[in-house]
Amino acid sequence: MFTLPQTIRFQHCDPAGIVFYPRYFEMLNLTVEHFFEDRLEASFNHLHQQLRLGVPTVRIDTEFRAASRLEDVVDFDLRLIRLGRSSATLSVEGRCEEETRLNAEIVLVAIDMDTRKARRWPDGLRAKLQEQLEA
Repeated sequence: MFTLPQTIRFQHCDPAGIVFYPRYFEMLNLTVEHFFEDRLEASFNHLHQQLRLGVPTVRIDTEFRAASRLEDVVDFDLRLIRLGRSSATLSVEGRCEEETRLNAEIVLVAIDMDTRKARRWPDGLRAKLQEQLEA
């Protein structure tokens, strides 16, 4: 499992003082980006510029379970749960202390940045993804 703690800031909140739900999608994406950089040793810059590989989200199912407020620290726990030829499915739970704030299932697809078509995971990256799946 990969965990990224994120502090709720003023920029994330609506006038009621709770996280405006679209901001959670930014936090989820940040978690994915850090997962690729920290666990797979593949920053988005490296993927895009050197490998010409994009990993857009093609599906995201989210359940918002409880409100988060200014200065809460939400731990985003990410697990790789499925690995396909050109796709990866991630499960993410956002928790503050012991309370679940949201659950999400995210499907990413590896695409060629030039053709915008799905492509196989490069062998080295696929091996690192496989390690995460088995961990």
